[in-house]
Formats: sequence, structure tokens, C-alpha cells
Amino acid sequence: MKHPLILLIDDEEQLCRVLQRALRRDGYDVLTATGGRQGLDLLAEKNPSLMILDLKMPEMDGLEVLKRARKLQPKLPVIMLTAHGTMEAAIEAMKLGAIDFLTKPFDLQELKLVIGQALKVSHLVNEVDFLRSELTSRYSNMIGSSRAIREVVQLIERVAASNATVLITGESGTGKEVAAVAVHQNSARRSGPFVAINCAALPEQLLESELFGHEKGAFTGAAGRKPGRFELANEGTIFLDEIAEMPLSMQAKLLRVLQEKAFERVGGTETVHVNVRVIAATNRNLAQAIEKGQFREDLYYRLNVFQINLPPLRERKEDIPELAAHFLARLRPTYQVHSISPAAMEMLIKYNWPGNVRELQNVIERAAIICPGEEIRPEHLPRELTAPHRGAGDLVIRFPDEGISLEEVEKELILKALEKSGGNQTRAAQLLGITRSALLYRTQKYGLNNPCAN
Repeated sequence: MKHPLILLIDDEEQLCRVLQRALRRDGYDVLTATGGRQGLDLLAEKNPSLMILDLKMPEMDGLEVLKRARKLQPKLPVIMLTAHGTMEAAIEAMKLGAIDFLTKPFDLQELKLVIGQALKVSHLVNEVDFLRSELTSRYSNMIGSSRAIREVVQLIERVAASNATVLITGESGTGKEVAAVAVHQNSARRSGPFVAINCAALPEQLLESELFGHEKGAFTGAAGRKPGRFELANEGTIFLDEIAEMPLSMQAKLLRVLQEKAFERVGGTETVHVNVRVIAATNRNLAQAIEKGQFREDLYYRLNVFQINLPPLRERKEDIPELAAHFLARLRPTYQVHSISPAAMEMLIKYNWPGNVRELQNVIERAAIICPGEEIRPEHLPRELTAPHRGAGDLVIRFPDEGISLEEVEKELILKALEKSGGNQTRAAQLLGITRSALLYRTQKYGLNNPCAN
């Protein structure tokens, strides 16, 4: 364990040696200096926990040393010593930040008591500062000052203190995982693990193994026991992204985990118990998914204990300058771009952002890459930002006399998106504002099989 370091500045060498030996016996590390300039050099170099300072010294008096020390370490506790104690000197020292004032000759035990109290107070001040900075940093990933994002932060504050299951909803790219991390970091589980898994990224067999683990020989290639994400998240938080894409059979198994906090590994019989907080996220309307038989109603109610809906970027455009500056600051060390011109910023604000915050981040990074100077200008932004954007009010839908079903409309939109993207499924999904896995599900559902592909 590191011992507190005390810097003693006094022109009496004998006093320095005596105090150094006495304080070292009490477990302190002690540096000594017989002049103010030497003491200030040690202060700048060694960063002590406390300073004991003589008031009267020939080269530079203690008040001057104290003034300069305050500029180097504003919160350093300082104890003043003097053989010429006066009320005026004590008041001046206290004004400059000294925490106590002892007159020579002083009682060694009294000095030790003052040192102990000063270090305790200093430790508490540092702890408060740390906790304050921690609280700030935990919300630093929730960028923005709009009313919409402030309401989200307030919801996170409320639910984080509980152990409730959280359902985060919102369009793709709105920052659902960012919100999940904020809930975890502000909860009592913050020292535990945060484990995330995308439920749409894996086929059903692999998803079960990833969530619950498997035993040796459970399937071909299972060479040994493997813990699942729920085990890895024990005493912490598991984040289930794109929960609406989870197969129905897996939904039933997840429901049991939520109810009993227990499961068996694939190929195993041992029941594993876990203490895990569950946060789920989706960009789909779960109520509609329930009506279509694609999502279990009982699981929905288990997950939807506390819901946080993230607004799309087009509904919080006042946050765009702050978000853009944040992304630019992260890129600055690599690309040396320092600012965004007013004209470019106006384009960013006017654009409708179907890809939300993720799209904005990608646009800023792309602009930083191609920008030859220090300022991003309109010509560095992608072409779609300059093209007129068709809003919802411009959408034309024609109903034939015999009517048209919602599924037919969805199928037609998917075909149009695939046609516009040249068969690129990732781009088509972006145009539709859904995930690639969700697009694949729908193309299989309607038997489209990517008609634009060669």
C-alpha cells in the first residue's frame, strides 16, 4: 500500500531531520527542502499528499511559497509553522488556503494529529471529486441537451437504481446500446460485467449455445464446456439487442431464465443459477409482432417492466451540433480536422437522418477522411445530404378499388429498396430503416430471395 507523501519546507536543517525521522516512524514518506525554490521544485516533481511549510525563510518566505504552491496544486493541504506567530500572518495564510497554523516550538503529537485530520479531509474531498466526475462520465455517452434526450437521461437515472428489467425501443442507430451501458454504469452492478449479444446475428442453434453455454460433446465441434453469455454476465448486466428477431423456441427458454434465473447448458443436465439484470432492445413494434404470432406476449410483459424509447435524430435536431462536435473531437488526433463550417453544419441540421446518430457519426468520419484541411465544408459531405429529401408528407400511396394488404405494401417496399440498392442487402436495410437480419427474414417470408442478385 502506498504511504502518504509529506513535503516539509523549513530552513532549519535540524528540525527537518527530526521531523522526517518522527513522521517516517508513523508510516509517512517525507521529503525535505531547506528553501522555497527547492521546495516548489519538489512539489512540481513529486506531487505530495500534504505540505508542512515554514513561514519565515530567507530566500522566499512561506506566504510566497504558498501562493505559488496553490497554482501547482490548488487542493494540496498545507500546515504553516512559524517561530514568530502573529494573528495577521495566520489570517493571511488561511486566506491563501493553509488548513492550520502551528507556532514553534510545537508539540509533536499535536502536529501528527493535525496531519492525520488534514489527510482524512483531503481524501474525502478527492473522493467527492472522483464520484462527481464518475457521475458526469457515466452520462457523457448520452450526448445532447435537447428536452428529448434530457427525458431519456432522467428515465435512466430512475431505473438504474432499481433491478428492474428494461426494454429499450427506438429506430436503428438511435443509440440503444449506449443507453443500456448508461443504465448499467449507473446501477449497483456497475462493478460487474456488461455483456452484449445481438440476437439477430446468429442462427438459432448457435444463439442457444452463446446465451446458455454448452457441455463437451453437445454437438459437433463442442470440444469442451463453454460458459454462455448469461454465466459471463453473472452479478452484472446482459444486453439482448434486436430481441424481436429471436426465434420463438428461444423466446420460451429466455422466458424461463427471466422467471427462474436458471437454465441448463446445451447438452447438460446441471441447472445453472445466475444473478443477472436483463436489458433488451428492439427497433420493431413488439405489439404488432405479437399480433402476427412472431413474439410471445408473456415474454413481452416480462421484458417490458420499464420502457425507454429513444427519439430519432430528426426529432432532436438541436443536438446535432453537439453530437457532430463530439464525433469530430474523437477523430481529431487521427485526421487533424478541427471544425465544421456553418454551411456544412446547416446541411447536417436540415438532413432527415434515416440512419440516426450512427449515420451522423459515419458522415462525420467520412468527411474527416476526405477533408484536406482543418475545416469540414459542404463539398466534403456525402451527396445524399445535398439532395432534396422526401418526407413522410410527400409519400404517395394509391389504393386500388379492391384494396391492398399491409403485407403487400411491405413486400413492394422491400422490392423497391433492393432495386434501388442494386441488390445490396445491407444498403437496402438501411434505406428501410431496419437491420439486415430483419430484411433477410422478410425476403424469406415473402419468397423474394433478392431478385436483383445475379
